[in-house]
Amino acid sequence: MPEIATDVALVRDLIRTQFPRWRGLPVREVAHGGTSNALYRLGDSLAVRLPRREWSADDAAEEALIVPLVAPSLPVAVPEPLELGAPTDRYPYQWSVVRWIDGVTAPVEAVDEDVPFRLAEFVRALQSVDAQGRPWKSSRGRVSGIEDDSAVRSCIAQIGGGPRLVAIWEESLAAPRWERPGRWLHADLHEGNLLFTGGALTGVIDWGSAGVGDPAADLMTAWLYLDSRGRKAFQRELAEFDDADWARAQGWALHLAVLALPYYRETNRFLAGIARRTLDGLCPGWDD
Repeated sequence: MPEIATDVALVRDLIRTQFPRWRGLPVREVAHGGTSNALYRLGDSLAVRLPRREWSADDAAEEALIVPLVAPSLPVAVPEPLELGAPTDRYPYQWSVVRWIDGVTAPVEAVDEDVPFRLAEFVRALQSVDAQGRPWKSSRGRVSGIEDDSAVRSCIAQIGGGPRLVAIWEESLAAPRWERPGRWLHADLHEGNLLFTGGALTGVIDWGSAGVGDPAADLMTAWLYLDSRGRKAFQRELAEFDDADWARAQGWALHLAVLALPYYRETNRFLAGIARRTLDGLCPGWDD
């Protein structure tokens, strides 16, 4: 899908014409591993997020609704939306100005040993926020559908995966569904969206996939980010979830990884690496 080109000059023009009170603040591009949004630092305390592709065109508006609802209940910092910018003749989507959050991304090997507990605390806090009356998010939060099944099986074959990956997928599809009310999800808790300060988890960014759905969609961080030791601690800390919930979480992690690996293998090594590590955690030697 074609990417919308952005640069510092565009961001300066958007700020100058739509939010002149920030006119004159320095603008600099922030390199990161994501593909959905371009990110620019605005002064010392602000950031500008611009969707890059049509699939993320609604991210800014959704984040502006969701983040203020859940942020007061969370134990870590999140990028508070301050303004929602309008499309122009030079840029076709809504965009946002948010609070800048200090911190760095880091692999699990480089962070504190208590991160599995802090992640469990975050998931529990987020899912405790009242979601009554909110519609379920269709893109994540539910593993079902012939279309998903066909795509996953096709991608498993494409990446050279074998029967063991298919078995994990089939187990997740066979697991009992989540029949209780949906819960708030971030739905993308991987290395690129977790921020650390001195090894401690201090922020969670990129809420474009957030919504209400099956809580298993956030349990999948057990495979998206954590190693085997951390995964066990995370599961022990969230003992309120049963085997069916964890089976669905494995299915979501597999779904995300097998679709991402062939898509990003040649274009984004960072995201392809996350996909490969996820598969390694789900099924060591999956590509033997």
